[in-house]
Amino acid sequence: MQRIRLRYTKRGRLRFTSHRDFQRAFERALRRAEVPMAYSAGFTPHPKVSYANAAPTGVGSEAEFLEIALAEVRDPEKLRALLDESLPAGLDVTDAVEARTSGLAERLQASVWELRLDGVEPAEAEKAVAVFLAAETVEVERKTKNGMRAFDARGAVIGLEVVGAADSQVVTAAEGTLEQGADRPVAGACAILRLVVRHLTPAVRPDDVLSGLRVTADLAPPVPAAVTRLAQGPLDEETGTVTDPLAPDRDAVTVPEDSA
Repeated sequence: MQRIRLRYTKRGRLRFTSHRDFQRAFERALRRAEVPMAYSAGFTPHPKVSYANAAPTGVGSEAEFLEIALAEVRDPEKLRALLDESLPAGLDVTDAVEARTSGLAERLQASVWELRLDGVEPAEAEKAVAVFLAAETVEVERKTKNGMRAFDARGAVIGLEVVGAADSQVVTAAEGTLEQGADRPVAGACAILRLVVRHLTPAVRPDDVLSGLRVTADLAPPVPAAVTRLAQGPLDEETGTVTDPLAPDRDAVTVPEDSA
């Protein structure tokens, strides 16, 4: 049995698809591409697909990951191209490697997010970011299935800064180019934040950080923020950067049996 790890995106209007919607679309793509899937045992076998840390509904992402198990060996790049053709534009399969190591989910230690705040001046956002980062703790509340829960939104934040529009890394679904506003007009004030957040329990999401900016500095964008995950993977503690979780599989060296 061969295991393949895939990186895929949620771009443009497809960011509004739920994780369940994506699962259905992906399983249809597997059938359409005639992928020789391995199936689970039991009364109702299902294809062996493992999803890892999916982004919330309503946010875009350039870095979603999953793993599939195949009953027959396939070339990862050819498989990637077939699946990409079988999915709608915006749900794009951008990378594929053969799984040669364990623990993909454990490597997803942190995420890099881009938050577009239309109607907010960059100078105003910079002041709010400075106040947020200066705080030791920032308590926010979020509604969960068990009711309202309060937690610290500051402790998980590794980095938060205002970046220029030229540094935006958001990609459109149709053109594969830098997006100007996530289906929004480009005129008027706009602040773009770059957020690096550690994956903890409970998870701190971009909207929690936005709530923290409102609590600490009264920063309240007039329209909902356009949020996109740019990367997720291992966290380099020294530099605070997030690295590629597929790199260990790509770099793994298979030792020939006759050389042992």
